[in-house]
Amino acid sequence: MPTVAEHLGYPPDARLLILNCTELGFCHAANVGVFDSLRNGRGTSASLMVPAPWAREAASRYRGEDVGVHLTLNAEHELYRWGPITQAPSLLDGDGGFPRTVSDMWDHADLDEVRRECRAQIERAVLWGFDVSHLDAHLDALVLRPEFFDIYLELAVEFSLPLRLLSAGDEPNAGFPIRQLAADEGVLFPDRFVTLPPTGQRPAMATLLDGLEPGITEVSLHPAVDAAEVRALATDWSSRVAEHELLTDPDVPGRGLDGSDIVLLGYRPLRDAMRRA
Repeated sequence: MPTVAEHLGYPPDARLLILNCTELGFCHAANVGVFDSLRNGRGTSASLMVPAPWAREAASRYRGEDVGVHLTLNAEHELYRWGPITQAPSLLDGDGGFPRTVSDMWDHADLDEVRRECRAQIERAVLWGFDVSHLDAHLDALVLRPEFFDIYLELAVEFSLPLRLLSAGDEPNAGFPIRQLAADEGVLFPDRFVTLPPTGQRPAMATLLDGLEPGITEVSLHPAVDAAEVRALATDWSSRVAEHELLTDPDVPGRGLDGSDIVLLGYRPLRDAMRRA
């Protein structure tokens, strides 16, 4: 079977890298940081949290960049809340938003309401003008349980969109063959999914680039500019600011990319290859 890289017209030993700026719409500082990373930095793709409070403002800034939908069924922050756009009762906790934990969502969510909510998030992004490039799942809530993964995969097939999945080495955490199930349906996905540590992002990125394996690797980042807003909302604000600086510093990760055989790309080539097939 051809590799995903070969589906895109690359040789099997090509090293391809997606630098995905996730949680677009999380807050104003995230919107500024994500679009700056895409337009003036090394970011190649982004993921929109449709139910988040600043998603509509993110849509007003959109200029055709490679943006997917970050399907969201949780609101994990203690004081910063958002909820289902379908007002689904089983997706609300007693505090008026999505459940804070994935396990709480799994315990109480009605699957039909999950399906309607996720489809509505995709359709709203399309209505707002986004040329949706892929799907991924906030906190992996739709990846790690088979009944929720069925919905995730069903929507990828329905909308002909690639997915973010666990790396092969992490798949045992799910306990079922998520990658094979997606491949059997003709859904494309990166070979590896990587996140950076909360501190020391620059040396971690340099190490990643030095040892980048053939195939498609996605690095998930949460860029945001430094502002009182994001400091008040998120306990991880400093790592978000550091990841914005990482993506927009002309030397980082450029030292590992310039002159190398690593190819930067977004999710749109994967989507287009799926639709051609």
